[in-house]
Amino acid sequence: MRVISGSARGKKLLCLAGNATRPTTDRVKESIFNIIASYVRDASALDLFAGSGALGIEALSRGAKKCTFVENSREAISVVQENIKGAKVSAATVVFMEACAFLEKTTETFDLIFLDPPYDADLYSTVLKRITTRGLLSAAGIIVVERRANAPVPTAEGLQIITDRKYGQTAISILKGCETYD
Repeated sequence: MRVISGSARGKKLLCLAGNATRPTTDRVKESIFNIIASYVRDASALDLFAGSGALGIEALSRGAKKCTFVENSREAISVVQENIKGAKVSAATVVFMEACAFLEKTTETFDLIFLDPPYDADLYSTVLKRITTRGLLSAAGIIVVERRANAPVPTAEGLQIITDRKYGQTAISILKGCETYD
């Protein structure tokens, strides 16, 4: 696993041993950033369920203004911090907290939200609903959702699907606020 492009291009990233996290493959990550390229520069990003922090670090490497990494595993937090340090990206905030609790607590809005929860946790609807009801997605912002390829596309009231693509066993959905988004 490595940073694909930008200021930290080629930097190898650490990941947790075992199956506790499921790092986004370089192929999928490159595809995501090809799709969302116009949304990244100067974005305020949120890497929810950060794992290794690869998606948020990629965003910072490509010019995001700042990124908040949220993770509830102490081991993963250590990996995220090491990866941020190794990639020499700045404007990173690492938060040790459960994702839903963070969404209830924060007052910040984000232009770019990476949502990659554990596949079996069934958190997609809950998290998306909290994002929309609390107004945490900026008016021009997007949410990048990673899920199993055979799982339904997650969405919530106030969001619409921009694109949905499959890469082997992984699917990526890009969502944005609807015109009627509160």
